[in-house]
Amino acid sequence: MSDHFLESKVDSDVEKDFASHTDSLADQYPTLPKGYRWGVEARGTVPVHYEDRKDTQFYKIFFVWFSMNFNILSFSAGSLGPIVFGLGLRDSCLVILFFNLIGNLLPAYLNTWGPKTGMRQMIASRYSFGYYGVIIPTILNLMGLCGFNILNCILGGQALASVSNNNMSWTVGIVIIAVLSMIISFMGYKVLNWYERLAWPPVLLAFVVALGVGGKNLYNAQPAAPAPAPAVLSFAATIAGFVITYSAMASDFTMYYDPTVSSRRIFLYAYLGYVVPVVLLECLGAAAVLAAPNVDSWNTGYGVDGNIGGLLEAMLSPVGNFGKFLTVMLSLSVSANIACTLYSMCFNFQVLIPRLAVVPRYVFSVVGTAIALPLSIVGAHKFYATLTDFLSLIGYWASAYGAILLVEHFYFRGGDFSAYHQADWNVAKRLPWGVAAVAAALLSFGLVIPCMNQVWFVGPIGMKTGDIGFEVAFPLAGLLYLPLRTLERRYQNID
Repeated sequence: MSDHFLESKVDSDVEKDFASHTDSLADQYPTLPKGYRWGVEARGTVPVHYEDRKDTQFYKIFFVWFSMNFNILSFSAGSLGPIVFGLGLRDSCLVILFFNLIGNLLPAYLNTWGPKTGMRQMIASRYSFGYYGVIIPTILNLMGLCGFNILNCILGGQALASVSNNNMSWTVGIVIIAVLSMIISFMGYKVLNWYERLAWPPVLLAFVVALGVGGKNLYNAQPAAPAPAPAVLSFAATIAGFVITYSAMASDFTMYYDPTVSSRRIFLYAYLGYVVPVVLLECLGAAAVLAAPNVDSWNTGYGVDGNIGGLLEAMLSPVGNFGKFLTVMLSLSVSANIACTLYSMCFNFQVLIPRLAVVPRYVFSVVGTAIALPLSIVGAHKFYATLTDFLSLIGYWASAYGAILLVEHFYFRGGDFSAYHQADWNVAKRLPWGVAAVAAALLSFGLVIPCMNQVWFVGPIGMKTGDIGFEVAFPLAGLLYLPLRTLERRYQNID
């Protein structure tokens, strides 16, 4: 079907998105490619008009985030407290609880923007960062999303390999996980929501059985010395980085919802979908790695490479072949996260290079997989170093990004979603220049950098306090944005 034909069927202000009304086109025009008739979502970055936002199954957003986080990546993130930062179980769990309760507020709130604006998250970000300025957070977000996929592929591959007693290499396991996730993401919104509602029960069963047969060993952890403040704050930065970056993809999954839905309802569904699985599994991960040295089979499974999949297989080994089956289920649990991440990556590619909007959304699922797969294989044996550096780093920019969106929304647009004129979404001159947003984010790093405490760089403040970069980035970027955006509005005249 030609672009001219499609443009005659959709509004004239769109960026030549291949399909902005996938369902209706599939019904009306049976000559569409088979994928559309099978329910593949092709819609990319084109906003959903008010009258087309008809999905009233609002509870689905809970299962999207619950299944995304109810997997072995959350388990492994919790293990960083004891393994990397030397924290005991009590201190690890307190950091996990407190910083998840705070860190998930921002992404949960941004979920409420989807029904009100009908826009993907990075499209809504154009109303702060501008048509061209948004390219910077888009690049950073693509790097973050790809990083999550790499980590998940490694974990899933490890777990699959452990079931075969390492007769299957990690590489083969990684390929299986990546391909399965790509297929789910390829289908789009409807299939993705269906899968996320079904993905979590087997994972729950696996962890319940693991606790049932090995829970007594979790009490064998040696007591740790009181945690120093730098270690606590550095672990907190890692935990925050794990969740706060969901802010940049939040409304991608809610833009089809009926706009009359209560924002409080969407917020609550999303917030619980983040907090419940993350806190539970991160605390379990911390407890398991602390107990592993005192349980021979666990210690062997975990090994010197920090094999989380091997540790889980060892925890489930008392139930024999059923334990191996459950380990396979745990390995496949990461596909729920990878599929959703690939889904959001599709739109980020189209925002990064708007001309790519003519390419169907699902093509970028293949591109995202092709990028993450070889990097997963290369980084498979450096998991903990990769995980720690990655999670800490991505929290900085996402914190500044979120503050800028909130200041723009509440201060300059009065918290009014009608101020986000949908017709302007791809008209550069009708959007902010973006200079204020980019400058505020960049200038905030003048103080963020000295507050870092990373393996590759330790700032003078971070050396004494631990990593407080993300805590500094949020208020500082917001405060800087106020005068800079005021100045930008004074010189930019938008009718």
